[in-house]
Amino acid sequence: MNYYLTGIEGMPKLLECCEDPLPHFKRNLYASHFQQLYQMNFQTFDAIEKGYNSVIDKEQFIANMAGALVEYAKSRMDACGRRSEKDRRMMDLNMAMVAFVFPMILEYKGNSSAPLADRLTAAWKEAFPKSAIQATGFAEIEQGFHKKFCYITTAVCQTFGKPDDCYELTLLRNYRDTYLASLQGGREMIQEYYDVAPSVVKHIGQREDADEIYRSIWEDYLSPCIRMIENGEKEACRERYEDMVHTLREQYFYH
Repeated sequence: MNYYLTGIEGMPKLLECCEDPLPHFKRNLYASHFQQLYQMNFQTFDAIEKGYNSVIDKEQFIANMAGALVEYAKSRMDACGRRSEKDRRMMDLNMAMVAFVFPMILEYKGNSSAPLADRLTAAWKEAFPKSAIQATGFAEIEQGFHKKFCYITTAVCQTFGKPDDCYELTLLRNYRDTYLASLQGGREMIQEYYDVAPSVVKHIGQREDADEIYRSIWEDYLSPCIRMIENGEKEACRERYEDMVHTLREQYFYH
């Protein structure tokens, strides 16, 4: 087997096979779908590992592998026409990378895995400067699936001593995964939340007044959203939810 060619040809397929990630990014679907994709692409990871261990210039070998995937992503973007189509494609590609491609690469746990993830992160940022994706492993996503992908709400509820399966979190997650995800533009809103929320929580957590900030988020956004959902005012909740994401992004994401 030519390990180099197998790796180069397989890298674009890592992204190709999961370009519509949101339908499978649910608690009851994610693990099984991830394992299916991982087994489907195992030969690629194995070839890259064997090639990496045998070449002299390991850095260039990894750079070429990462470049093959990024070039495929750029071709997918170039195929889009309207700006809205490009924006939607970019969001799907970013989510596919974070939810499936990076976890698959790291799941192999070879000598090449971490270097490939690091180089791919850098290459992706170079190709798509507005993106800020980071590599995360499958276990980290799966073990804290709801907790980690409802970052801000979970952090707020923890301030009040509420468990991860409390009524408020369950209600808001169900709203996000059903009503919000089904709306035109809903996927984009959820993706924006995924992009900014980890940094928001990190920056708030570093402040001495973190508890006060979280209580303010509860009073200004989450508590009203919960009342709106309970009253069937789903569109009003969407407006408040969107306002929360944009406000917190301006206050805590860029600083």
